[in-house]
Amino acid sequence: MKLLVPAALLALAAPFAAQAQTVSPAIAAALADPARPAADRERDAARHPGEILAFAGVKPGDKVADFLLGGGYWTPVLSALVGPKGHVYAFQANEYIAFRAAYADEQKAAVAGRANVTALAQPLAAFSFPEPLDVVLTVQNWHDFHLKVMPAGLGDTVAARLFAALKPGGVLLVADHVANPDPAMEAPQALHRIDPAALRAEIEKAGFVFEGETAILRDPSDPHTANVFAPEIRGKTDQFVYKFRKPA
Repeated sequence: MKLLVPAALLALAAPFAAQAQTVSPAIAAALADPARPAADRERDAARHPGEILAFAGVKPGDKVADFLLGGGYWTPVLSALVGPKGHVYAFQANEYIAFRAAYADEQKAAVAGRANVTALAQPLAAFSFPEPLDVVLTVQNWHDFHLKVMPAGLGDTVAARLFAALKPGGVLLVADHVANPDPAMEAPQALHRIDPAALRAEIEKAGFVFEGETAILRDPSDPHTANVFAPEIRGKTDQFVYKFRKPA
């Protein structure tokens, strides 16, 4: 007798299906790459890069963007994972470099010696990539689009440009610090956090389809009320990891 599972129950289960992600041999090999900085490897236990990359579906041969790469943690892993037939675009915004010149140095270090990585520095409101992408990964960045120093509507602009940058069927993987319900988007300025529901609505408005989340970085002990840079919470925040897809 076939067991019929109601569609509503399947829909509820789907967003959390990624919690059981299996890390592929290709991802495991990329994480073990001796060319990765030792300091990055030491952070793997807390950041769970294997599970996150498995959730995103990154594989050898993919064209990928490390969007707003920060200190460059993800770029070397992606470079080793996509391999010589793939390519990684290590993107940093001109606005970020103007705010903190060290971002340019960190970008340079992340791409050094990696033939399949290209460094890009462009304005957030007018960026593009040389070729269509399979995956865009952006971690702990989306809240910045709603800081007061940024132009109004920047989140909408970035979402639309990332939608255009991806191939049909391509994936946008977004991770950020969780804020309590905040439809007015006040938490980004005050706490450097973002309401996951507000972020999801903004990205879906660009045409993306929400495919679910992995709870790998969730921490229920975080009350979502402290600035993420506060000593008592830094490095221990509750974070969501959302997967969106551009319709094929």
